[in-house]
Amino acid sequence: QVQLVESGGGLAQAGGSLRLSCAASGRTFGSYAMGWFRRAPGKERDFVVAISGSGDSTYYADSVKGRFTISRDNAKNMVYLQMNSLKPEDTAVYYCAARRYAGSWLSFKDVAYDSWGPGTQVTVSS
Repeated sequence: QVQLVESGGGLAQAGGSLRLSCAASGRTFGSYAMGWFRRAPGKERDFVVAISGSGDSTYYADSVKGRFTISRDNAKNMVYLQMNSLKPEDTAVYYCAARRYAGSWLSFKDVAYDSWGPGTQVTVSS
């Protein structure tokens, strides 16, 4: 398993931007699909976006499509989430997750991910 730590959360105004980073340990980072999930107050943890091990494929939840962009740098063991046009409903704790896979890389289900970071708070004010 990889160890994950998120950073970059904070307070933003509606319409603003934030960039989250996720640092991963381990020498086989490129063999993991990476995902971002979020948990809003009083709600379940939801899928936001995922990226394949090579970075060639991505998949976004409809709620963030066109506003958020995921990327990864396998040489640095890093994953990024650029969040633009933020809305108050984006307020949540954001989690980075890693999934070792054979076959299909994509999963929307948090139970499919093997490793999780502690999370970083994102608050968007109106």
